[in-house]
Order: sequence, then structure tokens, then C-alpha cells
Amino acid sequence: MYQTGWRSSHQPDSRLMGYTMSNRIPARIIDPAPARMTPAAAGGPIHTRSFNGRYRQLRLLGAGLLFLLFFGTAWLNWNQRQAVLWDLASRKFHIFGATFWPQDLILLSAILIIAAFGLFFITVVAGRIWCGYTCPQSVWTWIFMWAEKITEGDRHQRIRLDAAPWSLNKLLRRGAKHAIWLTVSLVTALTFVGYFTPIRELATDLVSLGLGAQAAFWLFFFTAATYINAGWLREKVCRDMCPYGRFQSVMFDSDTLVIAYDAERGEQRGPRRRDSDPAALGLGDCIDCNLCVQVCPTGIDIRDGLQFECIACAACIDACDSIMDRMGYARGLVRYTSEKALQGGHTRWLRPRLLGYGGMLVLMIGLFVMALLDRPLMSLDVTRDRSNLFRENSAGQLENTYSLKVINKRQQAGHYQLTLDAADGLQLAAPVSLQLGAEDIRDLPLSVVWTGEQPPPARQRISFVLSIEDDSSAPVVAESTFLAPVRY
Repeated sequence: MYQTGWRSSHQPDSRLMGYTMSNRIPARIIDPAPARMTPAAAGGPIHTRSFNGRYRQLRLLGAGLLFLLFFGTAWLNWNQRQAVLWDLASRKFHIFGATFWPQDLILLSAILIIAAFGLFFITVVAGRIWCGYTCPQSVWTWIFMWAEKITEGDRHQRIRLDAAPWSLNKLLRRGAKHAIWLTVSLVTALTFVGYFTPIRELATDLVSLGLGAQAAFWLFFFTAATYINAGWLREKVCRDMCPYGRFQSVMFDSDTLVIAYDAERGEQRGPRRRDSDPAALGLGDCIDCNLCVQVCPTGIDIRDGLQFECIACAACIDACDSIMDRMGYARGLVRYTSEKALQGGHTRWLRPRLLGYGGMLVLMIGLFVMALLDRPLMSLDVTRDRSNLFRENSAGQLENTYSLKVINKRQQAGHYQLTLDAADGLQLAAPVSLQLGAEDIRDLPLSVVWTGEQPPPARQRISFVLSIEDDSSAPVVAESTFLAPVRY
């Protein structure tokens, strides 16, 4: 395998004539130290180590508030109904005191656009911090990891349990873990479906085993989705399935805050005694304890540089800071910083990209508020009868028939009046006045007749005006067409 001598196929140099087998240059194989493989690169399950720190406490506080918001809001009542309910069957979307209808879909779309610009703005400022602190995938994964810890022990105990043969102890521990996982998944699914179906009725039907087929399917679906994503897929969702992790880099710049390892301060790595002088040993502040890798939920080594798998959860910062405290070194070997600051510069907070996203966010919020305040609280839809274009009534008048749908979007009843707007020669066959209850819908037929002395045009636009009596709200106008026979 190794050529220890050299022989020319051409005429040998006279200086090499004395080269014999006895004076060959000795050769030996040197095996370099194998590179330490991260859990993410190994492809096996990632067992995270328990840790504590200020960022962990911040994440727990944020997760607790989100849990309270998600699980608690579904049980709130507002005016004898569920406060937040997306009632698909009735096509009504209740959000506390406001009720949105299918006609208000543009407003719901605006909320998604605002959320998107908000995410872009946060990403430019602090990278993928949404993923580490508030993303449901991350939050539920941390809960499932907590269930692993209380049932199977800390990292080294779980690794030993994985390698151990099946026994009663292993079966009980694994069974307890999966029981907690399934319970959390079921409660999550019940709450999520409860935002689309009244949750009190849903919970009662679940306990009494009286669920309908549709509700049972969605409960099973979201229970399975939560169980699989947070229990089995975990970092694979962030690494391979989430599109945000792929396109986030286009929003980064050299001033974006990311979690970074200060290589200039940390290298060369190496273990040492606590009372030793790293400068005398030719070492940096990193003692190569590998703790930053052991606590990472995606199994990467932050010392390899910025990676798209990093969800900016700051677990590595807490772990590294604890080691720095123990060694008596300054904190911040791994920290939130920008590429520019890491190279000795200063982070710019106000920059064109950030101002652009911030301006669009403020603009979208302003437009949404204006549209919400100007949203009509009554709706009028007019459909002309297409089966009978026109007809002559018993009084000999030309008549068109229409179907009207009137919607009262308000939380209280109202008395409505319908009129025609500036329609010369046209009038309603009969006055229209109706009483609608709160969030009531009324369908009614309507006839418009031609009363002019001259023959009507073959086609003309008419406007129906719906107003509320004793109310200053602006009336709602719906247009349609009045047809007449063509005269030559």
C-alpha cells in the first residue's frame, strides 16, 4: 500500500546507484484523531442534557404565557357564547366582541400578512429567535423532553436505557413516557379542535364517548400529529420540514443577532485544571467540555459556526456560561451577537432592511385598524332571478324579481329599512321593513316595477339601500340590473 522505495523507469542517476534495500526510508501510518461527531451528524436520537440559566427561565416564562393563552382562551365566555370560536358550520368567526363573516375574509387575510411582516422584522433583528422561544414545534418538544427526563432520567440514564435490553423497568419507564406524551397530545388536540367546535360540548362528548365521526377524526388526527411531531420527529421538523429554516438566511445581514461562538477567545480548545493559566498552556477559554452540544435540541455544535439547524434557543449559551462561572472566566464565549460585532465592529440597529420591514408592518397594522373600524356591521347581497328575466304583473306593470340576503353583524337587534336609490321610474312593489336579531340572517324575495310613462330602457343599473332606523351607521348599498324587453 505504501511505496517505501523509488525506482526510475529511465536511466538512473549516478547519485542513486548506491541506494539499496538496507537504506530505505522507513514509513509508518499515522491515524489522525477522529473528529467528534455531533448527534445531528450521527443520525441517531438526540438525548439532551438538563441545564439551567437565564435564557431557559425566559423561555419557560414565555412558554407558560403561551400555554395559558392557548389552553385558557378556549374556555372563556363572552355574551353567553364561547369568546373565540371559528364556527365553520355557521360561517361565523367570533373573536371576543367581534364577529367576522365570510365577507370579512380580507380582514382575516390581513392578520396573516401582518404576522408575516412581524416575523420578517423579528428575524432581521434577532435571527431565528421565534423558533427557539415561541414556535409551537419547539415549545411542545421541550415539554416532551421534560416528560422524558421525569420518566427515564437525565441524558446519561436515557442513553443507558436505550442500550439496555428490554426489561420490566424499561417497559414501565417507556410506557409512562408515552402515556404522558399521549395525554399532552390529546389535550392539545381537544383544545385546538375546541376553537372550531364549542369546546364544552366537545369535552362532554369525549368523556361520554358520544363523539361524532367528524369530531373523532379531527381529534385523532391532531393527537397523532402532536405525538409524532413533538415526540418522534422533533429536530427533523426544524431541519428538514420547516421552510422558515431554509429561507431565513435571505433576511439575515451582518448586523442580525445570532448565537455565535467567539473563536478568537475560545481557541485553542482543551481541558485544563481550574486553577491553571490557559495562556501559559497556549489554550483559549473553551475547555472542550462538549456541554454546548449535549444541551442542543437539534444536536449541532455551535462552535462550527452559524448553521440553519440552529433555532436560537440559547441552550448552549446557558450551558457555556455555567462552565465559565465554574472556571472563573468571563461569560459570553457563546453569546447573542452579530457578525459585525464578532469581528470587532459595532452592530447597527437602524438599517434599511429593518426600517423597510418595520415600515411595512406599521402600515399594514394601520390599514387593518382602519378597515376594521370602517367595517360595515350589516351586509346586503342581491341576486336577480335568472329564470324569469322580466314579467308583467296583474296591474300591467313590467316587473323584475330579486332575492335578497340581509345580514345583521351587530351584537344587538336592529330595525332595517330597504329603499331604492335615485331610480327614476322604478320603485319597490311593496315597502320593505324588517326586524333582525343579533347576528341574524334573513333571505327574502323582492320585486321592482317600472312606473314610468315612457317605455323603460332594455338594461339599467339600480341600487338597493339598506339602513338602520334610529342609527347613525352608514347605509349599505348593493347594485343590480333591471331588464326590459328590447323595443325597435
